[in-house]
Amino acid sequence: MNQANTQAIALPRTGTESVLATNRVIRNTYLLLSMTLLFAAATAAGAVALNLPHPGLIVTLIGYFGLLFATTKLRNSGWGLVSVFALTGFMGYTLGPIVSHYLGLPNGGQTVMTAMAGTGAIFVGLSGYALTTRKDFSFMGGFLMVGILVAFVAGLAAIFFEIPALSLTVSAAFVLLMSGLILYETSNIIHGGETNYVMATVTLFVAIFNLFTSLLQLLGFMNSSD
Repeated sequence: MNQANTQAIALPRTGTESVLATNRVIRNTYLLLSMTLLFAAATAAGAVALNLPHPGLIVTLIGYFGLLFATTKLRNSGWGLVSVFALTGFMGYTLGPIVSHYLGLPNGGQTVMTAMAGTGAIFVGLSGYALTTRKDFSFMGGFLMVGILVAFVAGLAAIFFEIPALSLTVSAAFVLLMSGLILYETSNIIHGGETNYVMATVTLFVAIFNLFTSLLQLLGFMNSSD
């Protein structure tokens, strides 16, 4: 009887500890995400103010995947925080010249602000939906992985072969894929699939970054067509 009573008491504690751990990951993720977004915005603003050139596709890919690999390796140590700021700061720097380009177009300021507002609305809306409903979106994992890989390869093809129509199609696809990734990763955190807030932050940051740049390209094209 004593043993059974001990087990019965232990079960709620385990559940409580699991909830507390999940809440801690959520809190730390959104805190770190806010800080990295501000840092990336500062580096992007610096690149715009200094009119820095874009580093180019090759340097961008090497820098991104290299820093992503380092962040993944260091995710369980204090250096992981240093690495995630290096990654997001680098991405902010690559974003600066892109924003400068659109700011130089007619109605460029409005285009950039609309893309920012749209990105914020989509992220807040989807994250809020996943957090409040607590639905499990893990079934989207395989589809998102394949979709992102195909869209990434198609995006490279659009750059190398200079196919504007394909580039716009990829941007539209990335808006949908990144929206799905926000739902998937938020659900993953809630249900304990992702317990490392550094990696959760990186995933959500990348989703927001790609969502913003894709909306920027689509809105820029629509404004230029008017």
